[in-house]
Amino acid sequence: MKLTSASSCDTPQTKLKVQLKLAIARLRMVQQRDEQIGKTQQRAMAQLLEAGKIDSATIRVENIIRSDITTELHEMLELYCELLLARAGLLEGPVCDPGLEEAIKSIIYAAPKTEIKELATVRQLLGEKYGKEFVLAAMENTDGKVNEKVVRKLSVEPPKQELVQGYLEEIARAYGVDWPKRAKVTPPPDLIDDFDDNDEDDPSGGQKVLAEPLTTGRKLSRGEEELNRATPPQGFAGPRSPVTVTPPRRTTENVHPKVTLGSVELKPNKKMEAVARKEPEGAVPDISDLERRFAALKKR
Repeated sequence: MKLTSASSCDTPQTKLKVQLKLAIARLRMVQQRDEQIGKTQQRAMAQLLEAGKIDSATIRVENIIRSDITTELHEMLELYCELLLARAGLLEGPVCDPGLEEAIKSIIYAAPKTEIKELATVRQLLGEKYGKEFVLAAMENTDGKVNEKVVRKLSVEPPKQELVQGYLEEIARAYGVDWPKRAKVTPPPDLIDDFDDNDEDDPSGGQKVLAEPLTTGRKLSRGEEELNRATPPQGFAGPRSPVTVTPPRRTTENVHPKVTLGSVELKPNKKMEAVARKEPEGAVPDISDLERRFAALKKR
């Protein structure tokens, strides 16, 4: 009886679930690693731009672009693994469910081209389940079921010049580097002369003299006099709004992201994403949450 119980727990379905969880964990770890490496590389790019070594920065920035493309691919594969885990009941049949075909074929297509060994195991288990013809159709993408973005992010074409230029501009902006060099606007000479003439006539040296406080003819109290003389503390700009907006992350699909308010839904900031990622071990993600994350990826 013990042998039967142990063998029943080691079914292909159980193996697939375990490997999907391991693949998700590995994908998240690799994304965090690449993010830290990317920050170091971007800082180096900013230093090259500041030093005027544009040619060197232009060549090296392609490594950052390729790393970002790989990270975006890993994000999509992570979502696909979570989708299969959330709909594991649909994987029990011998025929692939149409609702999971894109996710399964995208994983089979991408797994051999990534460094994630757990994905290769998931691919092998899916191949044993659905057969060799199914795997060949996914690898060649004969029916076009593999996600188009997955195919594009796995291509080996060099990045376009517009993308390279956009990356350099965004890195320079993020690190406060004046690149491309912007011409400084100087006022016309006539305007400068008029300003100097006014300074000679104005004994205050061009500074604005504050008007005397308005009174109704009565003598001000000591407290009112102190208020009139009081000046706001340095850096005070009035009450601040409790709402803060985190700019969306730069991607290879949108190099110059813009924050928009109104009918457009704002993306969560990094702290919110970090909290969302801290799920208990073995937890199954919510389907509606996966759909929202897929929609966010498709908008990039």
